[in-house]
Amino acid sequence: MALDSLVPAVVFAAVFFYILYGVIRAAVRDGILQADDRRQKARQTVGGGGSGP
Repeated sequence: MALDSLVPAVVFAAVFFYILYGVIRAAVRDGILQADDRRQKARQTVGGGGSGP
């Protein structure tokens, strides 16, 4: 039957896209965290040169 070969293909595709979703989500999260770190370091470099008022 055609359905016998379709079901494993659909299951495999669903698992593949779920894993791909997780990888992309983790990469975006890491990119956001890196951008925050760079932003904080840039603020410290620009505004942290001397003593405060």
